[in-house]
Amino acid sequence: MSGQELGGKVAIVTGAGRNIGRAIALRLAEAGASVVVVARSNRAEADAVAKEIEAAGGKALAQLADVADAKAVQAMVEAVLMRFGRIDILVNNAALRREKNIAEMSYDDWREVMNVTLDGAFHCVKACLAALKKNGGSVVNIGGMSAHTGSKDRAHVTTAKLGIVGFTRGLAHDLAADNITVNCVVPGAVATTRQQGAATPQHHLTHGTLTGTRGRPEDVAAMVRHLCGPDSRHITGQAVHINGGGYLGS
Repeated sequence: MSGQELGGKVAIVTGAGRNIGRAIALRLAEAGASVVVVARSNRAEADAVAKEIEAAGGKALAQLADVADAKAVQAMVEAVLMRFGRIDILVNNAALRREKNIAEMSYDDWREVMNVTLDGAFHCVKACLAALKKNGGSVVNIGGMSAHTGSKDRAHVTTAKLGIVGFTRGLAHDLAADNITVNCVVPGAVATTRQQGAATPQHHLTHGTLTGTRGRPEDVAAMVRHLCGPDSRHITGQAVHINGGGYLGS
């Protein structure tokens, strides 16, 4: 896809400092959107992505916000409105991908994942909602294939990510009258860079694809761009799988 179909739009992308979030931020900027690059705590990563967008001629704003903190999210949104005056696109990508067997999992372990992945999406939607309603808009939630296939040692992650699908469907009903589309992009195994010392989830090592390769962050970003564009206004409430045939289902 080429062109500036998102020209004049403002997009917020959470968890945008690296990997899939970074790719989404770059792809939306390529389409003409001004992009807010949100990271939880790594200012250097957020700034680097924003500078990359600006170097290519786009507009960007790096912001730190823990999406699990409703007040922090509200402050971030207020900063965005102060800078750009509008919000048209919200991409809820921030998530935690922990691994722990249920026998060893504490309630704090469980809540840590829910707070970021599921509650964080709720906080972001609530904070952006008034702005999104002004011009219509798009919400894209990022799911995960393991929520649909199941995965060992990831009960908290699979629960949160499947909850994101339910959240997507409920929002699609609630926001249709406001001309806001809501969809969920579900990546399969994607080749990503992990934080130093973080192990690659076993699910990513063992789950095959029909193509014989893992996906790229750019594959996911391309679908997000499409769902935010003018040619996708009739698509809402959907979970769209990008997995190279690693999972065939709805």
